[in-house]
Amino acid sequence: MRPESLLVPTPAGLCCPVGGFHIDPLRPVARAVITHAHSDHARAGHGAVLATAETLDLMRLRYGEAFAGSVQAVPYGERLTIDGVTVSLHPAGHVLGSAQVRVEKDGLVIVASGDYKDVHDPTCAPFELVPCHVFISEATFGLPVFRHGDAAAEVEKLIRSTRLFPERAHLLGAYTLGKAQRLIALLRAAGWERPIHLHGAVETITSYYAGRMELGDLRPVRDAAKAEFAGAIVLCPPSALGDRWSRRFPDPIACFASGWMRIRARARQRGVELPLVVSDHCDWDGLTRVIPATGAEEIWLTHGAEEALVHWCGTKGLRAKPLHLVGYGDEEEVETIEAATAGTDQDGTAAVSDQNATAAGEPAGGPA
Repeated sequence: MRPESLLVPTPAGLCCPVGGFHIDPLRPVARAVITHAHSDHARAGHGAVLATAETLDLMRLRYGEAFAGSVQAVPYGERLTIDGVTVSLHPAGHVLGSAQVRVEKDGLVIVASGDYKDVHDPTCAPFELVPCHVFISEATFGLPVFRHGDAAAEVEKLIRSTRLFPERAHLLGAYTLGKAQRLIALLRAAGWERPIHLHGAVETITSYYAGRMELGDLRPVRDAAKAEFAGAIVLCPPSALGDRWSRRFPDPIACFASGWMRIRARARQRGVELPLVVSDHCDWDGLTRVIPATGAEEIWLTHGAEEALVHWCGTKGLRAKPLHLVGYGDEEEVETIEAATAGTDQDGTAAVSDQNATAAGEPAGGPA
């Protein structure tokens, strides 16, 4: 079997015609295998959804109980046969429940990695290297300029800033699924024992994480008096940094944790005073480390700087091509999703549910 026959790019997303399923489809399909719960990969309305238990739980939180006709939770490593195609899920290291999808037919193995990173993250299972013939990799940070460095060192910058400016609130913009919870865990590991305050849009998913790991003292913004925010760290969606919601805090310092903060011009354009280079995606070094380690003879690239990685693969003797799949976003675009799916009032209380926003028509783009 040729790889192009086993997995095929279509307008609905990556399709396995032999098995009759799609991976992270962009529109409702009969059968979907979902890599993780970010909005550009996990959408409501499919007939049947197969994913990890955590991804299914997070989809319920975002879209409601009836987000699919039926669901099936699959543990990492368990192999299923779908119309003669063997499918298994393996840790992607991206966010809680994230998975790579291993697809096998007649001895041919393709791994669709979804979004992934191969560095330590205390809030999710570590990335698993899965040998394959064809590896489908994201290319979000597929340029040599993107080298993320040590996330713990970036968090230390934030803590130092709270010591330098104990009278000011530090508003930390972070994506509500994965990034926010990872930052909390990193802060705790760095010795930050004070309460961490949560914008309303961050509460529900953080509560889910807190039921599975120790995240310390977490408090809703709406329950605190203004004086309590002096020297405090407040987690919020990136869109809230420039919102009138931010005016309630004492002389706030706008912080933003993202791989895009490596580009200082982006930080200046957004009015970010303290950019923190923390990403839930592989950087250039991670991508160029993982891709050859899979042993794949052929590399398919998607959503990101595809052409740069195609060129790099060519210099290493690897066949590579871009898939040109449309509809998958990067971390910068998630702000649109946050605004649509977790609209907030001035108190930071969620005013629009994910389910209602989806019914109204969620914009394209996606989170990291």
